[in-house]
Amino acid sequence: MLVTLEDVQAARQRIAEHIYLSPCARSETFSRAIGAHGFLKLENLQMTGAYKERGALNKLLTMPPAERAKGLVAASAGNHAQAVAYHAGRLGVAATIVMPEATPLLKVVNTRGHGAEVVLHGANYDEAYAEARRLEATQGLTFVHPFDDPAVIAGQGTLALELLEQVPDLDAVLVPVGGGGLVSGVAAALKAKAPQVRVIGVETEVLPCMLASLEEGRLVSVEAATTVADGIAVKRPGELTFQHVQQLVDEVVTVSEEEIASAILYLLEKEKTVAEGAGAVAVAALLNHKVHGLEGKRVVALVSGGNIDVNVIARIIERGLAKEGRLVRIIVHLPDKPGQLAKVSAAVASHRANVIEVHHTRAFSHRFGDTTLQLTLETRGHDHVEEILRALRERGYHVERV
Repeated sequence: MLVTLEDVQAARQRIAEHIYLSPCARSETFSRAIGAHGFLKLENLQMTGAYKERGALNKLLTMPPAERAKGLVAASAGNHAQAVAYHAGRLGVAATIVMPEATPLLKVVNTRGHGAEVVLHGANYDEAYAEARRLEATQGLTFVHPFDDPAVIAGQGTLALELLEQVPDLDAVLVPVGGGGLVSGVAAALKAKAPQVRVIGVETEVLPCMLASLEEGRLVSVEAATTVADGIAVKRPGELTFQHVQQLVDEVVTVSEEEIASAILYLLEKEKTVAEGAGAVAVAALLNHKVHGLEGKRVVALVSGGNIDVNVIARIIERGLAKEGRLVRIIVHLPDKPGQLAKVSAAVASHRANVIEVHHTRAFSHRFGDTTLQLTLETRGHDHVEEILRALRERGYHVERV
């Protein structure tokens, strides 16, 4: 049986006092980039950094006291873990969280910081899930599913009720999809209260378990893969969530790893907000025009979480700058004579590029008597790079862009 609007409304009344009403403002910059009236629902501002608190708290509050007293166990790539740990601690309930071994350190530390016992197990969510179910059976704990549970789905759906109040005349909402709990709750509420609103799910193309299941018309598992969107790295949707998506969601699209990384960088640089990979997929889909028919419409992208390791941010920034041509590496072959390095540096400086790194070698030059200069430059973009390369070639240097 699908979750109803009444279930979602009851969940909202139940959890409202302890859940942050996250902002959903129109962004002029985002709107220009996507060709529509773009709004960002910032669930990364929740206490634990993600929307997962909504479903976790609703589940805990609807659970019989005797079940809570046994102690809780959950499996999560991070955000569900923190949500269960935080609200279990607030309610005085013991919680054990099983997380994949590759879970970002920030999420592990935060989960422990909320008072939960953390068990690192398995290479992915599915292996962590299997271990959590084993602990449930052997230790008599109560399992809290991250997505395939009516109370969890209803809790996530409370977000949709806020959207209808925050964005009058809403036309479409793009929702990150992993196991499908969030998109199921949002669709259950919107299709009952405002059926004209399009609900569009967004997955990473390396783990498109929901899209694959929809295409097959049955639940299927996809191969495990590494993704920057670790929060939606699920190989198989839930049975209940699949039913919701089949019946209520208008479309599911996918985005690439490069597109997700660029969206994280866009949100950081242009919107001044930090999003994890899973939290940026809806923005990535809009920036790369993955959905047709949204031109001029009022569209919300759910920024579902912001729990990203700073080391990952650093790598994404560098990769994003390189993709945009704002960070470039070139190789200059030049005669091994005094003053050549200074001449190249002067030519680069005259075109207002900043030298970040220099590597000078004779051993690997392509011709005896020459030297090879490898430069990493900070530039304004691809056109600026071509301007610099042209200037160096006009000076007689053989130049390659790496």
